[in-house]
Amino acid sequence: MFFVCYDALMSSLGTITLIKIFIPATLSFVLGILMTPLLMRYFIKYRMWKKNSRKSSEKSVAFLQIHNEEGELSTPRVGGMVVWLAVVLVIFLFAILSLVLPTPLTSKLNFLSRNQTFIPLFAFISAALLGLSDDLLQIFGKGGYANDHTMYRKIKAGTIILIGFLIGLWFVFKLGITAVFVPFYGSLELGLLFIPFFITVMLATFSTSVIDGIDGLSAGVLAPVFIGYAVIAFLNNQVDLAAFSSAVVGGTLAFLWFNIPPARFYMGETGMLALTVVLSVLAFMTDTVFILPVIALPLVATSFSVIVQMLSKRFRGGKKIFLVAPLHHHFEAIGWPKYKVTMRYWVIAMVSVVVGVTLALLSK
Repeated sequence: MFFVCYDALMSSLGTITLIKIFIPATLSFVLGILMTPLLMRYFIKYRMWKKNSRKSSEKSVAFLQIHNEEGELSTPRVGGMVVWLAVVLVIFLFAILSLVLPTPLTSKLNFLSRNQTFIPLFAFISAALLGLSDDLLQIFGKGGYANDHTMYRKIKAGTIILIGFLIGLWFVFKLGITAVFVPFYGSLELGLLFIPFFITVMLATFSTSVIDGIDGLSAGVLAPVFIGYAVIAFLNNQVDLAAFSSAVVGGTLAFLWFNIPPARFYMGETGMLALTVVLSVLAFMTDTVFILPVIALPLVATSFSVIVQMLSKRFRGGKKIFLVAPLHHHFEAIGWPKYKVTMRYWVIAMVSVVVGVTLALLSK
């Protein structure tokens, strides 16, 4: 009789754990869908889209063939707010519910925890607000400084470094984490070098935000990546972190619902910075930083293509490797329709996640 009751209890706890992961995803998706019409009214009322086209010096023949500048100058560019607002609302909804109605169930469903979700949440909100300031500057700002001037890009990168530094300090001095896991090798002790290594990875992941260039592309690639990290966190018994990742999945899918061509809005820096920065934090929280390039392969390839293009133009007398960088625009330039580029990226993203999650399991 005891064992029957014990098995029933364990089964019940397992069910609650799974519910804890799936409910945030569902709720953030629903909230994202419901809040979008309200946000769209605000976006349109205040004309929250780019007012100026890119510099003429940036426009090659291939660039002009694939870019719809008329659409860029009439489509809101702060749609990423849907993602992070939905996620933040879900997190605090469950946290407040556990305080107002303290029951075993509400306590179990609350996934705002000091050791698992405080750091990702801080990174998520900080990067979202930084990206929002960038978007607002380009929407309402005037002069060369507002048009993503080199100095502003440096300030943005410097702010990311500061965020990475603070989080790195937390890892080292609060959590006592100074090592990273290397697949098929084991733990690699870094000591205080963990902090600059963390900053480097965050900057590298932040650079992948350039994938936001075709309707439906960025969200369709990022959603599977966060699903992968929800699975990894769950298997690591980091249930709160898995719930956080699933909430991000729901918010991202809500954005994708309205970003499928023709896009109602673009992700913007406020969404891309939030998602890419928190992705680097999740990689460290789950100790899979060296597997991140596999899980997020389309993001890595996109960023790498930009770097290669810049180096080629600098050291090969202006010669380019790709017709247009980032890589997805190169595929457009050689004749692939936008929908074909997007859907093939989705397929590659899903395959990469499966391979990455499998690698994470086999390497430990």
